[in-house]
Amino acid sequence: MKGEFIVEASNQRLDNIVLTALPDLTRSHIKQLIDDGNILLNGKKVKAGEKVKAGQVVAYQISQSQPLDAQAQDIDFEIVYQDDDLLVINKPQGLVVHPCTSTKDGTLVNGLLFKIKDLSGINGTLRPGIVHRLDKNTSGLMLVAKNDMAHASLAQQIKEKTCKRKYLALVEGHFKEKEGRIETFIDRDKKDRKKMAVSQHGKLAISDYKVVQSFEGYDLVEFSLQTGRTHQIRVHCKMKNHPVVGDDVYGHAVKGLRGQLLHSYYIQFTQPRTNEIIDFQIDLPKHFKDFINKLK
Repeated sequence: MKGEFIVEASNQRLDNIVLTALPDLTRSHIKQLIDDGNILLNGKKVKAGEKVKAGQVVAYQISQSQPLDAQAQDIDFEIVYQDDDLLVINKPQGLVVHPCTSTKDGTLVNGLLFKIKDLSGINGTLRPGIVHRLDKNTSGLMLVAKNDMAHASLAQQIKEKTCKRKYLALVEGHFKEKEGRIETFIDRDKKDRKKMAVSQHGKLAISDYKVVQSFEGYDLVEFSLQTGRTHQIRVHCKMKNHPVVGDDVYGHAVKGLRGQLLHSYYIQFTQPRTNEIIDFQIDLPKHFKDFINKLK
C-alpha cells in the first residue's frame, strides 16, 4: 500500500502524525516503517521523533508481506461470510481480539491464523487482519481483512463513516428521550489509565441511539456509531447514568453474567474489489436473550 499526505499541524513528532493519519497501524509498526525508510518526510529518511512542519509531505509504503508472530490455535468462533478479500466473523463474548501484555494467546487472532491462510499485514505481527476491534466482553460482527488492499479500503470506510455499524445494549434505567445523539470528547481517565472517560479534550465521540424496547428498570437500546472510540458506547451510557448491564468497569457486575450485554448486531460495508454493498445482521447471543427473557 502506497500513499502520501500533507502535514497540517506543526511541531509534532512524525510518528504521532502518522498514527493520526493511519490509525490502524500500531505505534511500534510505524516506528519500524520509519526506521526502515518506508515512511519519508519530504522524500528523506528521518527519525520517528522528528518534528514536522505544516506543509511537509509524508509518503509511506507498506509491504503486504508481514511476518506473523502470534501462533495458530484452534479457537471457536463463527465465520459469517468469507471471500477472497475479507471475512465477517461473529465474535463470542469473552474472546480477546488480539494478543497483548495481559493475554499472550487464546485470542481471535490466534484462531484466525489457524483457520485462514492469508491475512493482511498492515497492523503488524500481533494484529494481522484486524481492521477494527470489539472489547473482550462485547459480542458480535467484526470485519477481518485478508490482504492489505482490502484492509486499507475497509479502514477508510470506517474513517469516512461509510461503513455502518449498529449495536444493541441492555442498559439500566430508562432514557428520558427515546431517541437522540450523544456527542462528547473521550480521553483516558486521569485516575485510571485503563479506562476511558468523557473529557473536555481527547477525541470526538458521537453515538446515535434509539430505545427499541423497555422493560421494568431496563431499556434495550440500539446504538449507531458515527465514530469508533475505545469503549465509546459504554462510556456514553455511564455518562447518561444508564450503564450497560453487566459492565463491571463502567457500571457493576451482575451475577450470572460474564460481562456487559453489548452486541454488534449489524454491519454494512462496500466490498473493496467489486464495490458491492454488503450487509449482515445477526441475532442476540444466547446469554443476552436469556437475560431479557427473565425480564419478560
